[in-house]
Amino acid sequence: MNTMLTSKQQAVLAYVQGHHRQHGHHPTLREIQAHFGFASPFAATRHLQALQKKGVLQRVAGKARAFIEPGRKLHRPTVEIPLYGVIPAGSPTAAEQQPDSYITIDPATILGHAARASDNLFALRVRGNSMTGASILDGDIVFLTPREPHPHDIVAALIDGESTLKRYLTHRGRPFLRAENPAYPDLLPATELIIQGVMVGLLRTRSS
Repeated sequence: MNTMLTSKQQAVLAYVQGHHRQHGHHPTLREIQAHFGFASPFAATRHLQALQKKGVLQRVAGKARAFIEPGRKLHRPTVEIPLYGVIPAGSPTAAEQQPDSYITIDPATILGHAARASDNLFALRVRGNSMTGASILDGDIVFLTPREPHPHDIVAALIDGESTLKRYLTHRGRPFLRAENPAYPDLLPATELIIQGVMVGLLRTRSS
């Protein structure tokens, strides 16, 4: 560890790097504040600025909360995807999704050829086990793009005002949602089904 750093700066640097390795994105200022018990997010900002000044972190130009270690290069173009909280992969919920943070990814490794960086991509963290048959696990992050779904697409949807992640299907022209877990019933809209996004990629955040 760089001897120019204070013990607190060393701890903040280790936390930032560890968070990125575990989650695929850097922590927010409020996450750093909460982790260290700082009185305000400004204290986290001061530590990040000190780490940049001492040359152990470099901000990626034009990307919020994205850093690289000096000497490392971003060999491929990366994009920053907004992460909007949790989507239930279980029973639907009426909880509103609130912007949480951003994920910096190499779109070629996460999305393959399914989407482009210009597709208004957004991300949601999965909660629940109704999509395990599609290898979508509790805690995973799914990447979606807003477009009209095709049958068998996995979608984030509002069904009668409640949000969920399920497979989109139709029967005799009527759309419905199906889990990838036989413990969950099909969901047929009583009045309304709004597709918020179609899944185009997945990031596993823990070992299975």
